[in-house]
Amino acid sequence: MVAKTNQPRILLVDDSTTNIALLEAVLEDKGYQIIKAQNVQDAFLSIRRKTPDLILLDLLIPKTSGFDFFEQLRKDEKTSNIPVIVISALSDKEIESKAMELGAVDFINKPVDIQYLVKRVESVL
Repeated sequence: MVAKTNQPRILLVDDSTTNIALLEAVLEDKGYQIIKAQNVQDAFLSIRRKTPDLILLDLLIPKTSGFDFFEQLRKDEKTSNIPVIVISALSDKEIESKAMELGAVDFINKPVDIQYLVKRVESVL
């Protein structure tokens, strides 16, 4: 799909190529431009190139946790206002609370309910 300049950009941060492929297919079909990152370094490189309109963040990513990435995002004034939807297999209430305290606009458990995710993405963007 050719990216249109007015398409909202969504950064998917997940170490699972399967999850990325599924979300990319669904969201591109809805007209979003998808940027993919399987680790924190790639995510920050993508953000420096072009700020996304939304980040879909898995918490279980290698080397640097999703929480560490999220905290770094919030400390930088250039990235502190990017909306983040956390998507995670970690369904503990403490983890969900921590994500919301960091400013997540939503916390979605895996396996992802695609219709719910699409509605949340549409409402955020």
